[in-house]
Amino acid sequence: MSIFSSIYLKILNWAESKHSVYYLSILSFIESNVLPYPPPDVLLAPMSLQKPKKAYQFALITTIFSVLGGIVGYFLGDFLLDILLNYHIIKEETVSDIATWFKDYGIYVVAIAAFSPLPFKLACISAGMLNMSFLPFVLISFISRGLRFFLVAFFIRLIGDEVDKLMRKYIDPIGYSLILVLVIYLLWP
Repeated sequence: MSIFSSIYLKILNWAESKHSVYYLSILSFIESNVLPYPPPDVLLAPMSLQKPKKAYQFALITTIFSVLGGIVGYFLGDFLLDILLNYHIIKEETVSDIATWFKDYGIYVVAIAAFSPLPFKLACISAGMLNMSFLPFVLISFISRGLRFFLVAFFIRLIGDEVDKLMRKYIDPIGYSLILVLVIYLLWP
């Protein structure tokens, strides 16, 4: 058995654990404010695959804890800004220029990062650093994260068995291909 098959089976075993909801909650919370952590989808999908009737419940738990973690990231960003300014790591003028841009477009940045594979934690920390309005930050985070995680649950319920069969068959070639693409990207001049 190859490494990616082993990892996939290990994650499926975690998903069956009686503590899996706690793992999912912790991963969802930490992923939104600490680097580097994988997105909660890596546990949400297998848990939904193992217990399809609870998929939407898992998506709700993931959304709530991800947004709570994002709130911590927001306040962490506010705290980090003071440190960066006090130690002259960044200039106040630069922050002011970026903050103006973020004030106009920040809600879109947070929405895209919350829904897409982009690191949500960076959007949360940036929102706090750049004083994005708190309530819109929380609302757009909740909506976008919820949409993402409920879509994962929906598709797992809809086509989960077929995806599981494909993953079991092709996980190793997919994993090695992704590593190859990453190495080529990093080494490309």
